[in-house]
Amino acid sequence: MGYRIVVVGATGNVGREMLNILSEREFPVDEIAVLASRKSLGTECAFGDRTLKTQDLDTFDFTGWDMALFAIGSDATKKYAPVAAKAGCVVIDNSSLYRYDADVPLIVPEVNPDAIEGYAKKNIIANPNCSTAQMVVALKPLHDRAKIKRVVVSTYQSVSGSGKEAMDELWMQTKGMYVPGQERAPSVYPKQIAFNVIPHIDVFMEDGSTKEEWKMVAETKKIIDTSIKVTATCVRVPVFVGHSEAINIETEDFLDEDEARDILREAPGIMVVDKREDGGYVTPVECVGEFATYISRIRQDSTIDNGLNFWCVSDNLRKGAALNAVQIAELLGRRILKKG
Repeated sequence: MGYRIVVVGATGNVGREMLNILSEREFPVDEIAVLASRKSLGTECAFGDRTLKTQDLDTFDFTGWDMALFAIGSDATKKYAPVAAKAGCVVIDNSSLYRYDADVPLIVPEVNPDAIEGYAKKNIIANPNCSTAQMVVALKPLHDRAKIKRVVVSTYQSVSGSGKEAMDELWMQTKGMYVPGQERAPSVYPKQIAFNVIPHIDVFMEDGSTKEEWKMVAETKKIIDTSIKVTATCVRVPVFVGHSEAINIETEDFLDEDEARDILREAPGIMVVDKREDGGYVTPVECVGEFATYISRIRQDSTIDNGLNFWCVSDNLRKGAALNAVQIAELLGRRILKKG
């Protein structure tokens, strides 16, 4: 006996990836429904060797369905997630809407699986921000060993984090640099993204940080430890898929780089590729389509007593979104619903 699963926002980048991963990981599905807005009604979506047609989110009845994986924006989620939750269907939400709600667990299964027990307060579980998800997978085992006091992170985030229109904008701007008459002015981003980097993701806040940077701070504290100090600079780069992060940590106890490497090699969800030679590290191109979070360039920070630097790369549509949501569904099934 398997689960009755709903994928909401099935025609988007993350929704399609959710369907791919449910199939790849052979999630025990008895029945699956794919939902989209009325304008996308009837659009075909692939699920393994099956083709599914989208149904209307407005009129769908969630009664009797076990889980709904939401991959739509916060505004739509605010309208439809409570409807699904009230009908008894557990919502796993990829938007930012519920991440900071004290009654909604924010989960990365490799990091804080026990938090799943709190799902019943609202029948909703939140998926963290893509840049946070890959970082906390790496931080948690190091924190368990040496207690992290402070994190300084700079991100190099791909355009797929902004959706299909952003990917199209990068492609068209790149082509327009070489084909006269096909130049493309910025519309998704405030400045040209092709052959450029933009130190601005999400809206600016009063203290000068952006909302994306604030998310990384707040979510790391909620997922791992409220005492960790985090400062972030989030940058959009002309990469289609795959987020990269340069991470510096300061720990309470001394942690040798060799021990840190060994700890990370044993940690769930992580692959260490760290050779001190040309190409002995992972870049975004190599992580696309992979489940793992890759760690490279592990080295001591000699400017402080207990410091380490490392490089962290992951497919943001997978671990940063769809994979983490499916892993939450697997965890919910194993620990709570116990079907399949």
